Amino acid sequence: MDIVLAIIFGFLFGFVLQRVGAADPDKIIGMLTLRDLHLMRAIFMGIGLASVLLFVSLQIGLVDVGHVSVKKMYTGVMVGGLLLGFGWAISGFCPGTGVVAAGAGRKDAIAFLLGGLVGAGFYMCSFKYLKDGWLMESLFGGKATLVTTGNSVALLDAPWSVALAIIIGLVMIVVAAKLPEKFCD
Repeated sequence: MDIVLAIIFGFLFGFVLQRVGAADPDKIIGMLTLRDLHLMRAIFMGIGLASVLLFVSLQIGLVDVGHVSVKKMYTGVMVGGLLLGFGWAISGFCPGTGVVAAGAGRKDAIAFLLGGLVGAGFYMCSFKYLKDGWLMESLFGGKATLVTTGNSVALLDAPWSVALAIIIGLVMIVVAAKLPEKFCD
């Protein structure tokens, strides 16, 4: 049943990405160059809404904290994030939107995905040489979050930190609502 739900949610997520224009490299590059903020609004709204719903659900016990998985933070994640950002800006795709665009028949997305697989293969083959180096040094104590979630390290370990996380989510929702469609031309 889990695989069926994953497929259903995957198709729904892909539909939403296609609908908001996230699978269109022109929309992505327009967002990154601040010419078309429609996609940025959608991203801010999604992150803000998900954050508010997550932290409220954790507080009222609707979601068990054991279901929240926080990945380890290390230097390589920062380097990889920069590489992903550059690749996103150059190609107009990130891994998720590349799959959606390839599913829609875009040949440039297929080339993007093949390049990503080559890069992942290169990383996998070189991992044994990288695993003991500076790229794998923990940052912020390893598993770090804004507030305490499970066995992660809270950057803000205070009674009011959950309220702050909810406020940050609400601010992102407000920013999404106030962003203009176009910033500059």
